[in-house]
Amino acid sequence: MKLKAIFNRDGGTFRTTDMEAYTQKVEQIFHEAGHEIEVAVVAGKEMEDALEKTARRDDLDAMIAGGGDGTISGAAAVAWKSGLPLGIVPAGTMNLFARSLKLPLDITAVLEVLAKGHVIDADIGSANGRAFVHQFSMGLHARMVRYRESYSFASRLGKISASTRAAIGVIMNPPKFKIDFEVDGVRERRKVSALSVSNNHFGSNSLMYADSVNGGHLGFYTAPPLTSAGVARLTFDILRGKFRESALITEQSVTHVVLHFPEANHKINCVMDGELLPLRGDVDLRVHAGELKLLVGPQEMQPSP
Repeated sequence: MKLKAIFNRDGGTFRTTDMEAYTQKVEQIFHEAGHEIEVAVVAGKEMEDALEKTARRDDLDAMIAGGGDGTISGAAAVAWKSGLPLGIVPAGTMNLFARSLKLPLDITAVLEVLAKGHVIDADIGSANGRAFVHQFSMGLHARMVRYRESYSFASRLGKISASTRAAIGVIMNPPKFKIDFEVDGVRERRKVSALSVSNNHFGSNSLMYADSVNGGHLGFYTAPPLTSAGVARLTFDILRGKFRESALITEQSVTHVVLHFPEANHKINCVMDGELLPLRGDVDLRVHAGELKLLVGPQEMQPSP
């Protein structure tokens, strides 16, 4: 194969990596596997442009993106629209999509896997046309991200510390809001403290990432209005990897859901793949089954369906 790799030098692990030596390692591993590869190391603000230019080329068989979850989400959106297969090098804090793909989280070990890998057809979600590979969420999660981003941090440990402070803040001040949602022509109203829509169902893990990327559905989760004690209980369930089994969670499997906010007379935030975004009007969420082409590990490494 002929590939182009683009790495976000501002992303997580890459900030403390000798990128010149790493580039040489990438070239060595892929050349030894019989591939031709180009490597570019760019600043975070240049990633989107670099990815889009790469996706427009007609001489490539695949591209590889390296960085944190935000970088990988953006790369997946570009790959989905272009149809060019995407491989990922996880260099962030959580690396949720890489975990779903059962990829090594070490930035060198993953190269060996991708160089011997194959292309699969995977699912990708969208909210009003904007792609997400992990989840769309509102309520508790959005408030926690907003609180976290109000704190200053410049390292992985700093981010963890800020997240802990933000979680405590949310426990002390949980949100509550009304939603109308429509699934299969049936409309329902609920008052909730949290709402999450995942690209395939979350697995039984404390980080809340999907175990499959090609189930062809969205996981639709809501939590009722919660007190501080209720948020603490839900947090405990999440930390135990029991989010889906929690008595506080209502779960549905859907392929398309429309959200409406009957009391949206003020700013509402959502989180998409870790990015805090403002909401304007209704939200149309869909799964696009099999539309994202991904370069993953060798077939013998993939779990049975």
